[in-house]
Amino acid sequence: MNQAAFPKLLSSQIAFDIARAILDGFDKHYRLFRHNSQGAKRLFETAAWRAAQQAAQDRIDYYDRRVRECVAALEDEYAQEELSDAVWRETKLHYIGMLSGHKQPELAETFFNSVCCKILHRSYYHNDFIFVRPVVSTEYIETDELLSTYRAYYPHQDGLTATLRRIVTNFQLNCEFADLAGDIGLVEQRLALILTPEPREPNFHFQVLSNLFYRNKGAYIVGKAVNGNREFPFILPIVHTGAGTLALDTVLYEQEHINLLFSFTRAYFQVDMEVPSAYVQFLRSLMPRKPNSELYTILGLQKQGKTLFYRDFLQHLKHTADSFEIAPGIRGLVMLVFALPSFPYVFKVIKDYYPPPKETTRAQIKEKYLLVKHHDRVGRMADTLEYSNVAFPLSRFGDELLAELRQCAPSLLEIDGNQIVIRHLYIERRMVPLNMYLAAAEQANDDSKIEHGVREYGDAIKELVAANIFPGDMLYKNFGVTRQNRVVFYDYDEIETITDCNFRDIPPARNEEDEMSAEPWYAIGKHDVFPEQFGSFLLGSRKIRPYFMAHHADLLTRAFWQERKQRILDGHVEDVFPYPQAIRFCNERRAQVRPV
Repeated sequence: MNQAAFPKLLSSQIAFDIARAILDGFDKHYRLFRHNSQGAKRLFETAAWRAAQQAAQDRIDYYDRRVRECVAALEDEYAQEELSDAVWRETKLHYIGMLSGHKQPELAETFFNSVCCKILHRSYYHNDFIFVRPVVSTEYIETDELLSTYRAYYPHQDGLTATLRRIVTNFQLNCEFADLAGDIGLVEQRLALILTPEPREPNFHFQVLSNLFYRNKGAYIVGKAVNGNREFPFILPIVHTGAGTLALDTVLYEQEHINLLFSFTRAYFQVDMEVPSAYVQFLRSLMPRKPNSELYTILGLQKQGKTLFYRDFLQHLKHTADSFEIAPGIRGLVMLVFALPSFPYVFKVIKDYYPPPKETTRAQIKEKYLLVKHHDRVGRMADTLEYSNVAFPLSRFGDELLAELRQCAPSLLEIDGNQIVIRHLYIERRMVPLNMYLAAAEQANDDSKIEHGVREYGDAIKELVAANIFPGDMLYKNFGVTRQNRVVFYDYDEIETITDCNFRDIPPARNEEDEMSAEPWYAIGKHDVFPEQFGSFLLGSRKIRPYFMAHHADLLTRAFWQERKQRILDGHVEDVFPYPQAIRFCNERRAQVRPV
């Protein structure tokens, strides 16, 4: 840009003030975000699990609240005629200048977009007015704090045992370990499995992120061993023993287990980050196949995750030519689901009309999806990305899909030139519907696959119950199988909390007419659930039935559901571990105990 023209261009005081107001709004948001994350340490130390859950839920709404505050302030301060195109262009230039030296520039750019998109028409969603592409680099941002993003530990100085002990104690948790020396010994044994085959290079050391990752009832040390030009990721979960002390629970070093910990099916971590991009860069070195969008999201920065996801999606569209089509599987009564074969996600649109027996509204369905967003998903519910006014290339929509959209959701569609705009939709990770997975296994006579699918289904239900979630519609078609062969729930329009449900046994028939009646002879309340009825739609296959009864027959009894409900009402927060029970240290500890 011509330097002589630059001062003349940036001459609007209104533009400067708007930029300042937006950045102040973001800084307030991130200050509160960090304060919430810092508070997770005290809640973990005191085992205040209900308060920890509430704090994690509350934080999800911080961003939207600050955006609404900022929009309201700008609309109160300025008349519409004052906000010309020239003012908005200059506002963006002022904002870019203000981000020099900022610690979270990428998040601040996204906040700017959120505010502007609430005020501007979508025709302005291009790079002159908002940050369609990032402008400020996040490389090599320096931290102002005493501690850097990660700490380096060199075992050759004090030995491996002392180094591992220092890694753990440096977090200064205000709670004693029951047997830290024994835990460190178990950690050494596990790390030996990945480090022993490698000769120790002169640069051998550990890099450990400076702050703990908190979620549910666990705290996690995240690090990697560096040996020459090779890196070996590891994560140390810290848990409460139930006796007022702490313990290291295992070592996660296999890629499958680390990916599972950071899965899209789990609640967001609380971790204090002055420079979030540095944390994402570190995590990317542990999980190179995970896109930055997922890493930002799992760190609780879901708006940044949405921004990066959409940028990746636009790039995918530019480099592919396949067409959107109706997603395979049984079509739902509430949602129209379509997909792009080359893209590993599905797009879900709420229909305008729901045939019987569905009794719901668009607002109620959105509330259900919001419940899942705020809830502990315990690895069994897919996270969703919610978008408004998404423009797709019209040429990529086939006649069948267009006809379906026009018939089922006309209120959400707008044809704008060569684009089709969908006013509201959810985007979700694509999975194989469980009913299709089981049908294929039956057709192939693959009993091991059938048993795996059925066992995973029941485990998913039980872990959802532990998190106070009743799926509502428990048909296999509402569950999907992930790439890791885990069963995950993804249809939320009938979801309820367990504590809102009334689990009942079917009362005995009063007479022969009752037994022969096609209609229930007993009153049914809105929240009544009869578990013994589940078998009528879950056990129709003779191949599925024996595996279901072997592993999960208790799901068909009122006693199971009522007992779990009572535990929740009594204030008990269940342990749901984001890694296999088989790798927990408690197994080795039990093996070391010899009966007298």
